[in-house]
Amino acid sequence: MTPTLVRQHLPHAGPAAVHADPGARARDWSEIQERMLVPLYEAVYERLEVGPGTRLLGLGCGSGLALLMAASRGAALTGVEASCPERLALARQRLLPEGSGARTRADTRLVEGSPGDAADVRTPAYNLVTAFEPIGCLAGDSEGLGELLAAATPLAERGAPVVLVGWGPPERCATSSVLRVATKLADPLRCTGSWRPALRDDLEEVAQRAGLKPDGSGRVACPFGYAGVDSALKGLLSTGLFDAAISATDQAQVDKEVTEALHPYRREDGTVWMPNVFRYLIARTV
Repeated sequence: MTPTLVRQHLPHAGPAAVHADPGARARDWSEIQERMLVPLYEAVYERLEVGPGTRLLGLGCGSGLALLMAASRGAALTGVEASCPERLALARQRLLPEGSGARTRADTRLVEGSPGDAADVRTPAYNLVTAFEPIGCLAGDSEGLGELLAAATPLAERGAPVVLVGWGPPERCATSSVLRVATKLADPLRCTGSWRPALRDDLEEVAQRAGLKPDGSGRVACPFGYAGVDSALKGLLSTGLFDAAISATDQAQVDKEVTEALHPYRREDGTVWMPNVFRYLIARTV
């Protein structure tokens, strides 16, 4: 999936979520969960021929793995992250380590805030915008993406590709059955979105509302593989999707029900393997 597997749409979560260690949660994301979307990042970069001439604006950059992969291809980068400063701190460690050269620092910017905060008259217009946080998991989870695109597209060249990502159909996404646990446990909290299956035209509708012109799409297999149930729990909880469920019940109850939901995907060697498919849309600024 910051680059994030899922958006954090649970701002009203209660004390259980508030008291979670945000630094530990960010590390779980960067060490366990973030890598699950690597095949997607690679497929997009290969299709768009990302390289030394690319000026990339990464929306919801999180702890920066997708940016790091683009940097390895020679791209100049600006990453924007508004919801999780702890993840952004990890991105800085990855992309702007102490002692790095002047060229690396000049080609890489990481900004806490909205795309507008990344506007700089000294920075040429971007020729690629990525929004790698998948939609199609919670009802209404595309609303925040629309706001991001409205702020980001004026910073891009005319005709620049904008990449949007969504979950595939639930019958091809084993993780859907696990994510439904979050909605079931959090039902008493009216503020949360409810789970719904991804729809075929979700991405196209977001692009059209943002004034973008669809220009191709693709599907990529991104299986979620974990060393064991404990690793799977940490990775899935790091997404933030289960915070409201923890507040509505408690940590032990969420751990128990997620563990049960993972049981069909546990293999004989103890590892957990969940096949998933994600879809990406390439749209163009006009």
